[in-house]
Amino acid sequence: MGRNNFSILTVLSVTLLPILSLSFSTDSPTDCRLLVLLDDLSLKSSHSIFFNSLKSRGFDLDFKLADDPKLAVQRYGQYLYDGLILFSPSIERFGGALDLAAVLDFVDSGHDLIIAADSSSSDLIKSLATECGVDFDEDPSALVIDHKSYAISETEGDHTLIAADDYIESDVLLGKKKIEAPVLFKGIAHSLNAANTLVLKVLSASPLAYSANPSSKLSSPPSVTGSSISLVSVVQARNNARIMITGSLDMFSNRFFRSSVQKAGSPRKYDKSGNEQFVTELSKWVFHVRGHLKAVNLRHNKAGETDEPAMYRIKDDLDFSVEIYEWSGKSWEPYVANDVQVQLYMMSPYVLKTLSNDKKGLYHTSFKVPDVYGVFQFKVEYHRLGYTSLSLSKQIPVRPFRHNEYERFITAAFPYYGASFTMMAGFFIFSFVYLYHK
Repeated sequence: MGRNNFSILTVLSVTLLPILSLSFSTDSPTDCRLLVLLDDLSLKSSHSIFFNSLKSRGFDLDFKLADDPKLAVQRYGQYLYDGLILFSPSIERFGGALDLAAVLDFVDSGHDLIIAADSSSSDLIKSLATECGVDFDEDPSALVIDHKSYAISETEGDHTLIAADDYIESDVLLGKKKIEAPVLFKGIAHSLNAANTLVLKVLSASPLAYSANPSSKLSSPPSVTGSSISLVSVVQARNNARIMITGSLDMFSNRFFRSSVQKAGSPRKYDKSGNEQFVTELSKWVFHVRGHLKAVNLRHNKAGETDEPAMYRIKDDLDFSVEIYEWSGKSWEPYVANDVQVQLYMMSPYVLKTLSNDKKGLYHTSFKVPDVYGVFQFKVEYHRLGYTSLSLSKQIPVRPFRHNEYERFITAAFPYYGASFTMMAGFFIFSFVYLYHK
């Protein structure tokens, strides 16, 4: 009986191992399994267009209530999910083994996160956003108000339904196709932490917007105003984990996706808001469908050779190359740019060269080893807005000339050669004169 159980377990292990290997393959950076935490399961239907767009791109969504007592993101030290979507702004405490520290550890492990807040946001969600580099307005009743860039509506008279179109100019974040229609936004404001250099505003409020309680008169100046208000922000951590933060859960809703929009002061009315295109394109970036780079085959060799040497000699001519590819969502495509550089580094860069590329992913250059010996590193540090960071290094020693590798006669030593021969000639003449002079 025990032998039969062992056989069954063996068969299951062999059968499931390839499936698990494919699920967590490093060759495909795109997140596959996403955990979606909801305040209410009705959000599955009210936000179904967004969820269906993720499913159509191959994502496996696992919907759970945020206070589920069996909630967990890892088991036996292995993470069960590649990304986390928090559509639970009012949750005071996560269920199960999930808490603020666990979510931060999830991101620190290189996984991705979407946070959607609203006017009911709890201290837990605001604290999580603060840890990610943004600060929500502390006034729990405040909403973003804009008396100039509001969306014309028959029911909204307090100008809290914003028609925002101040997008970041980045094809890698929002796609190459321009978003023509404004994005409908109704929610709370947040500002960027000045000490955090990794957070970016993707959708900004207009200069006349402010954050306040729309149902009461202002007794003091608003704490957050103008273009300092961010409606949607993103973070790319140093480990290339990506985070999207917004103060409007309604921005993802079917109602806002399908709604027509006309911005105040504009004669043009759009049949459909820009929400679906904006959210879809930005989610592609968040979950690494776009903007993910990898570098392979870092090579160096002496000019005219193909093998990589164990060390170089000062003043050697060398060739350096590396291949860089970008994930297109389905396959790795050659990455083409003109700002990739290599350093030959020892305490500080001795050589800094911009790499040429062949439009097929190969970057290469040639240069001469400096007249300094020691332990150097080839370093490629590439940081570009919206793209994953590349940090490559390879150590190589550089030696001086051996005693038998110098030139037979060194040009710089000609004065010394002349002095030596002049001294010998003078001694010979002096000896001759001294011996034979009468």
